[in-house]
This record gives sequence, C-alpha cells and structure tokens, in this order.
Amino acid sequence: MNPSKPSAASGPLLLADISGYTSFLRSVAEAHRDDAFAEGTIPDAYAMMSDLLDGIVGKVVPPFELAKLEGDAVFAYAVDAAQLPRGAAMLGCLTDCYADFRHRLDTAHQVWTCRCMACSRIDDLDLKFILHAGPFVVQSIAGGRELVGPEVVMAHRLLKTEAATLVGHGAYALITEAAAERFGVPTQGALSVVETYEHYPPITVYVYPLRR
Repeated sequence: MNPSKPSAASGPLLLADISGYTSFLRSVAEAHRDDAFAEGTIPDAYAMMSDLLDGIVGKVVPPFELAKLEGDAVFAYAVDAAQLPRGAAMLGCLTDCYADFRHRLDTAHQVWTCRCMACSRIDDLDLKFILHAGPFVVQSIAGGRELVGPEVVMAHRLLKTEAATLVGHGAYALITEAAAERFGVPTQGALSVVETYEHYPPITVYVYPLRR
C-alpha cells in the first residue's frame, strides 16, 4: 500500500481502550505535584501506563496492524483477512490480550514503590475492546498514517455506550454485527444491543464480558 496517496481498504477496525486512564493519571499528578514532579522525577504510574499500552500492542500486532496510539487507546486495523483469526479464535485474541493486561497490573504491585491513595487506584483500571468492520481509507497526513471514513468514526463512537452498565464492569469486548458476520464470531451468550447515532442507521452490537 503506497502511503503517499489515499488507498481504499476494507477490514476490521479494533480499539483497545484503557478505562479509568485519565482519572488515574490526574489523581497521580495531583498527589505528586509537590514531591516527584517538583524534583524532576516521574511517578512510577507513567511507566506502568506505557507498559500496559506496550502489552496491548504486543498482543494484537500481529495479526492486526497498528494505526496509532490515541492516548489511552490502541487503534489497529487489518487489510489482509487471511492472516486474521476467525470464529472463537477472534474472541480468544481479545481475551488473551485482556489476560496479559491483568497480569501486568498484578505484577505492578510487586515493583510499585509508592503506596499513596492515588497510585493505589491502579486497580480501578480496566480494558475494553471495540471490534467493527467495514470500508475505510488509509492516507498520509503530516507524515503519519491515518484511517478515515464513516466506519472509522462509528468504531470510535462505540467507545461510549452503556455496555459497562450491562455487564457490571468495564472489561468487555463489543463486537458489531458487521464484524461478527465477517469473521464468524459466535454470538451465542453475548448481550445483543442496538445502538443509535446521528447520521447512521441503527447498529446491532454484541457485548462479551471479559471477567465475572
């Protein structure tokens, strides 16, 4: 694919979003404003967040390709469907990534040097996935690769749903009907929800809890 000119593609669009990321780092920044930051050192929490994002990328790339990091989220895609897992294996890819995320959080307690209330909120972090599929355009903007198109917008809008309320926590995979049909993801046992957004027809999604 030539990055110098827009290229049409079609495939999966994956977002892995760390829930609680912004409030956690804001709390850490406030708690350490007069000590760590004042002395020019960075609290361990920042390195931990980098490690969590590195871990997510390491688990989903490959089979997906990294589009970009979006602060608290990893945005990935694919254009070669032959290399992607199908059926239950697609769910397995996401659950394996989630298991690694939880392992990294648990490991942090063993090396964490700060026990303040703000840093202790690391246990409030969680991970959710949005998997959509459809056409998009890959183009070069300011020297970087960008994915654009209505389905890219839809994938990002699906980050804001009531799925966490439905499953009782923030750890879930939300897979659209388009992605489930395209990759043969089983929907038995998933929570079926119809989401509505301005300028789009209603979209059916399936929500899979990643932990009890």
